[in-house]
Amino acid sequence: MRLSDIQDKDVVELKTGVKIGNIIDIKITKDGNIESLILEKRKYSRLFSSSDEIEVPFCKIDSIGEDVILIKGL
Repeated sequence: MRLSDIQDKDVVELKTGVKIGNIIDIKITKDGNIESLILEKRKYSRLFSSSDEIEVPFCKIDSIGEDVILIKGL
């Protein structure tokens, strides 16, 4: 799977159904495995936090579907 394959998918928190943000980058381990996804926060979220990015560890990903990536909490 390529970054371009997942970059356009919505990232949604599984429990609440809230869209968290858009994938802008990924972190890769020295072995070449995905360590985490870097998300750009949704615009309204920026009002409440100083950071414009969220790092989601790969272990938090529940599933990757055709249109959406479901994550288990942050």
